[in-house]
Amino acid sequence: MIHGKGIYKSFGQVEVLKGIDIDIAKGEMVSIMGQSGAGKTTLLQILGTLDTPNQGLVEIDGVDVSKLNERKLSEFRNLHIGFVFQFHQLLPEFTALENVMIPALIAKRSKSEAEKSAKEILEQLGLSDRIDHKPNQLSGGEKQRVAVARSIINKPSVVFADEPSGSLDTKNKEELHQLFIKLRDDFNQTLVIVTHDSDLSHIANRTLMMKDGKFVENL
Repeated sequence: MIHGKGIYKSFGQVEVLKGIDIDIAKGEMVSIMGQSGAGKTTLLQILGTLDTPNQGLVEIDGVDVSKLNERKLSEFRNLHIGFVFQFHQLLPEFTALENVMIPALIAKRSKSEAEKSAKEILEQLGLSDRIDHKPNQLSGGEKQRVAVARSIINKPSVVFADEPSGSLDTKNKEELHQLFIKLRDDFNQTLVIVTHDSDLSHIANRTLMMKDGKFVENL
């Protein structure tokens, strides 16, 4: 479902990725681990089409994303890719419901359809009583669940998560881990997660270890 071949990336004279090959199947949860500076987030951004490699191929659902122009790439990203970040990146002026609706509205779904889908997902994620709350009225764990709901409203091919449990306490980390299991097992969602959290890596189907811009072992 995701195919990357010979991915290289440099920033100035610093070579961050050194020929990465990666294949991820539909419905698989894969964690990427390694020390800071190993290249994990750079790889995630390239696979998620937020950045481009200096060299190499990235295909998602058989689409070579390098061949898409800026408008087509933006459309592809909105419909096929979801993102979950460490600090939620929710818009503070909008409610939980409105935050979740945004990708659907960008995809030109009607307001009523977007609202219906957002309410259904928030209910499935245990947030039906929080839909009218703004981010400053939500706990850290609730914010992250809203971010997850936002990431899946367009039924993407893959969800990329960058240190999603990094800002959470132990209880909320465990709830997030169970949520990722639910996404994989109940929604058949493909997940690629950059993390330092060994507990999170243990629930993944595979863990890829990075060091100095390369994969060093699979667990």
